[in-house]
Amino acid sequence: MILYIAEKPSLGRAIAEVLPKPHRKHEGYIELGNGDCVSWCIGHLLEQAEPDAYDPAYKSWQLEHLPIVPSDWQVKPKASSRGQLSVLRKLVKQASELVNAGDPDREGQLLVDEVIAHLGVKGDKLAAVKRLLISDLNPQAVKRALGQMRSNREFVPLSTSALARSRADWLYGMNMTRAYTLQGRKVGYQGVLSVGRVQTPVLGLVVRRDLEIAAFVPKPFYEVLAHLSTQEGSCFSARWQPSEACQPWMDEEGRVLSRGLAMNVVGRITGQPGRVDELERRQRHQAPPLLYSLSALQIDCAKRFGMSAKEVLDTAQSLYERHKLITYPRSDSRHLPKAQLQLAPAVLNAITQGAAELLQGCEAPNPALKSKAWNDAKVDAHHAIVPTEKTANLGVLSQRERQVYLQIARQYLAQFYPNYEYLETRVVIDIAGGCFVAKAKQPLKQGWKQLFGKQKADDEAEDIQTSLPELTQGQVLDCLKGELVEKMTQAPKHFTDATLLAAMTGISRYVKDTEIRKILKETDGLGTEATRAGIIELLFKRGFLKRQGKSILATEAGSGLIQSLPEVATTPDMTALWESSLDAICRRELKYQAFMQPLTAKLGELIEQAKAQLPTALSGVKSTGFKGRKRRSGAYAAKAGASKGASTKKGTGVKTGTAKRNYRSATKSKTKAQSATS
Repeated sequence: MILYIAEKPSLGRAIAEVLPKPHRKHEGYIELGNGDCVSWCIGHLLEQAEPDAYDPAYKSWQLEHLPIVPSDWQVKPKASSRGQLSVLRKLVKQASELVNAGDPDREGQLLVDEVIAHLGVKGDKLAAVKRLLISDLNPQAVKRALGQMRSNREFVPLSTSALARSRADWLYGMNMTRAYTLQGRKVGYQGVLSVGRVQTPVLGLVVRRDLEIAAFVPKPFYEVLAHLSTQEGSCFSARWQPSEACQPWMDEEGRVLSRGLAMNVVGRITGQPGRVDELERRQRHQAPPLLYSLSALQIDCAKRFGMSAKEVLDTAQSLYERHKLITYPRSDSRHLPKAQLQLAPAVLNAITQGAAELLQGCEAPNPALKSKAWNDAKVDAHHAIVPTEKTANLGVLSQRERQVYLQIARQYLAQFYPNYEYLETRVVIDIAGGCFVAKAKQPLKQGWKQLFGKQKADDEAEDIQTSLPELTQGQVLDCLKGELVEKMTQAPKHFTDATLLAAMTGISRYVKDTEIRKILKETDGLGTEATRAGIIELLFKRGFLKRQGKSILATEAGSGLIQSLPEVATTPDMTALWESSLDAICRRELKYQAFMQPLTAKLGELIEQAKAQLPTALSGVKSTGFKGRKRRSGAYAAKAGASKGASTKKGTGVKTGTAKRNYRSATKSKTKAQSATS
């Protein structure tokens, strides 16, 4: 008997739907017509044991206990899932072959692997486990996936990476949360000070931005425009480029701060001849934008529709599970395997039939075209989010579902249009010894941009004109007048959902260490596609962030916490390096112990630092109200104090040091230790 173990019931039903009938439905599984069975997990069925499982003394939060570092990791069945685990125990024992049908990502891999390990599967039976990767719940896609199963052993590094992340998050978050909560009480702060390796650097980004804005003092700066005319009477403008001699009157960003200097230039050029010193015309092209990863989709939907990251994730999940209109949404890939090209005609037909409004006024897509989105080297367990072959009935979708589906469908359509082509012109003009530059970008062929209408596919610089008159090198022009343009420096803007997500996905921009920034060029990112929305939401739930219109600001408690922690705990450098190491484990370039050992050593240093210094920035700060779940002893439980409010589903859970999700993401130490070192 073959047993398929899905991540959740909806996936299990989708698998069973294309397997032999008749079906017999039982409690917790479906028996197929040929005697095989399909069962499922309900999220994580196992959770990490709480600290007091290692020593009863740990039930009470005490500084002298820290750091708590298990030597032999323990897991236990979740109370709410014992029944389903019993079902799987019986079926696993009866099965001659097992299939891991977890979601196609690191966490989905571990979620089923941990159950298989916990139920004692060993030897040849363990070696023969198959991996079923499903990213589209429509029957024809599930059938294709069943015909392309791989050995589960290929994905051991994926599972090991998820396990390492889970244990690291537990160690870091539980210990740091206990340490700072206990120290916070000494200065009068009565709430739980939740600290996590991802959530805290994200909070640090917001706090530092808020402080930068508060300290900002606007100052005027000056630009000069030369209004020019050809002998034929064609007019255009060019912007002054200050020379090195002007450096004493400029700021670090090259802006002129001296009004007198700028006025002098205006006076010198008005009524003077100008000469075209350089003239460069280039025909350029711009390829279609890549397909959507979850973060890219969240950023675009936040900008266009004002949707929060969690709202986009929940909507995409509904389009995937309920409507079966898009592929697996928790993806960090923006590419497709080349084999997917054969599906393009059917997908394009589904979009044309169900979302014809996207093509109004546009040329028809060309299935023969192949954009750079098709790249086998950049696809592993999952691919970009794309529409399925199912024709959408937009009338039954909610407004948000409709908006997100159309956004994904438009991005897919763009892959079957030619490049956007334009003529780029740059002119350098000498006027009275001063250098002035004019630029223009003239569209030649709209290509894929015709799909986006008035949406700006890219941000044009403010000094780029749509066209310039016909010019020749050496041509003499008339400067009709010079114009002084006075501007004020602007404070950085508060984070929004879109910009905070963009910061999390491109975190290397906020990393100070240049060597770390180099390492993170390809693997940068705080959190994963599945957890970023949950991280942001968790910081709101814990009272560390607040909204002001579309802006995201830190609360007094959030700011106080960041100012009380050592810099290494509040900046992305350390956790971004962790992400890089976790990716290296996935690629078989790093061993489990090589990641965990230095992490544990660093944790010891941070705990000692916490013990030596009181969080005075929290003195007099009112608790956010987040207090965790109290035990009979009166102390906060580590699990609640670290993770109350975290979701049970990895997509809405968080990768913070002590979230519930991390308790669920471990398995028996012995079995996993073997996997971790393989």
